[in-house]
Amino acid sequence: MAAPALHAVILAGGAGERFWPASRQRFPKPFLQVVGGRTLLAATLERARRFAARDRVWVVCGREHAAAVRRATRLPAARVLAEPRRRNTAMAVAFAAQHIAARDPDAVLAILPADHHIPDARAFASAIRKAAAAARDRASLVTLGVKPTRADTGYGYIQVGAAADRRHPGLRCARRFVEKPDAARARRYLKRGDYLWNAGIFVFTARAILEETQRCAPELHRALGPLRRAPRARSGAPLERAYRAAPSLPLDVAILERSRRVWTLPVAFHWSDVGTWLSLAEELGVRPGRTRVLDGELLFDEGRGNLVWGDRRAVALLGVEGMAVIDTGDVLLVTKLDRSPDVRAVVASLKRRGRRDVL
Repeated sequence: MAAPALHAVILAGGAGERFWPASRQRFPKPFLQVVGGRTLLAATLERARRFAARDRVWVVCGREHAAAVRRATRLPAARVLAEPRRRNTAMAVAFAAQHIAARDPDAVLAILPADHHIPDARAFASAIRKAAAAARDRASLVTLGVKPTRADTGYGYIQVGAAADRRHPGLRCARRFVEKPDAARARRYLKRGDYLWNAGIFVFTARAILEETQRCAPELHRALGPLRRAPRARSGAPLERAYRAAPSLPLDVAILERSRRVWTLPVAFHWSDVGTWLSLAEELGVRPGRTRVLDGELLFDEGRGNLVWGDRRAVALLGVEGMAVIDTGDVLLVTKLDRSPDVRAVVASLKRRGRRDVL
């Protein structure tokens, strides 16, 4: 008997607000070319095709980006699932699971954010296949947990428990999920050794995630009602009704933190969510004495240790170190790298003031 098909579901609906002003509503983070010489979306698509057949790769994105996603990925319209409004990752995954299950009830889904950087694509594909075998055989919800290399406060953590199953060595039970900790707790987690970074990469069968949606997230399950009655709908009234009623929750909060079926696969390959200008600077090797220029011309840099993204203007830096200078033509952001995770506060302020022209 053939093994159930493994589908890759790429989530490309996030706003990427911590990457403002380069990431905008009209041109979000997955479309940016920030590391590796290609866009984050293109790199994710290439990783997905290492373990999923071409006709089993899907992208979930906002309706306003669907055409751009189709052009960038060359996927047919039927495999670009366009959300009518943002409802976070729990609804995006449920939409994809409901849609794919209608065509392939035994499908195994690998959920991949579109904006991560994972240089070792071979190790990544091997981990996905290992997680898929456990998800298929034991109906578990498997999340990849990255072994931490530093006490990072920008990531969520997973505390691992006992070995999950003798037939699937290496898999561990997930004891609990922890939101981004403060520095002291992050140091404790690193020292203890039983905490992993939550990579936000998940593997499960479509059937299992829909069952756990019903059990753990009844409000979300009710919102999916129109899609259960019209499971092949990719647009129109059923999808609109479902999204209007759906709560806006991350998958972790809505389901994984409440489920008793969650396993973790610890992995040691290099991974970054490239979530902030600071994490990008670290990824590019910015450090005291070493500046990196993503784009544009740097005329002078006395302090070094800066990240520069220029546009039409040349940049000169005098007496500054550990800075991000991001020029997109219409907006100039200057911030200390260690404060760059707080860029969301700038975006929130602009939203309150109605400055849609720079969002």
